[in-house]
Amino acid sequence: MSEPKTSPVLDVRGLCVEFPGRHGTVAALSDVSLSIRPGEILGVVGESGAGKSMTGLAVQGLLEPPGRISGGEVWLSGRRIDQLSDKDMQSVRGRQIGAIFQDPLTSLNPLFTVGAQLVETIRLHLKLSKQGAKDRAIHLLKEVGIPAPEARFDHYPHQFSGGMRQRVVIALALAAEPKLIIADEPTTALDVSIQAQITSLLRRLCDDHGTSVMLVTHDMGVIAETADRVAVMYAGRLVEIGPVEEVLRNARHPYTRGLMGSIPALGRRVERLNQIDGSMPRLNAIPRGCAFNPRCPEAGRRCREDRPEPTPVGHGVSACWLNAGGVL
Repeated sequence: MSEPKTSPVLDVRGLCVEFPGRHGTVAALSDVSLSIRPGEILGVVGESGAGKSMTGLAVQGLLEPPGRISGGEVWLSGRRIDQLSDKDMQSVRGRQIGAIFQDPLTSLNPLFTVGAQLVETIRLHLKLSKQGAKDRAIHLLKEVGIPAPEARFDHYPHQFSGGMRQRVVIALALAAEPKLIIADEPTTALDVSIQAQITSLLRRLCDDHGTSVMLVTHDMGVIAETADRVAVMYAGRLVEIGPVEEVLRNARHPYTRGLMGSIPALGRRVERLNQIDGSMPRLNAIPRGCAFNPRCPEAGRRCREDRPEPTPVGHGVSACWLNAGGVL
């Protein structure tokens, strides 16, 4: 089946991020390219240190100095944004790019009611009166599943449970009707039942509003339940990207297969889950060739000498010599 020709909301092209230091420059991201279409959820998955959150921060222009984008381009709805000034990016964040973070307490000010915070965000980006902004805030609280939104409008963050606070943060992210939401581990701090509610809510909001989502997570189960496509990252590089169903059924990269093998299967008892031996390399000690080669059970000489470039496979892309042909 051919892919739709819709122009992407987000188009990241060859993105590189580096951090200069006393002992040299460290590459945190290297040649990352991905896109997200309107209404699509792209899951970005990998172990801690893979570069998932760094990609989201770079797109939003939130890299902490001395970190900087050293190469590539970031396009949002046909407009290049990686070269915008800090002042111009402030108008992009919130209005065109919303954000949902792992811990809702870091996104909500404990000194103000949730209603006041919603109204402030709405009036900052939309030309609405105070009453119009309040009406929209109450509507958003209702839409994300907050019971009795008129009463809860005047409550403080500490008066909400963790799951309800995360719903408020989602309402904040949607307040200015952004085209893209970057959700960084939005369910990690929640219990399993609340996780399912939040992922279902994200899916429904995408379908209803046509909002695009970059869903950053380490949980392949969340990806399977929520995302349309998945991008797998390792050591600051993209190793595989494709439709979720295709990647889950027939992962092309050994690292992706390793992630899948670590998920317990329902209805089948095993003594021990599979695991990927070793750990993610430090950014200042990324091995030559394929960065995954020291941990890969299928690595050959070519994997240890030459870095594989992303190669089209099926409806996706994989950066592995197993898919590029030739001898390992």
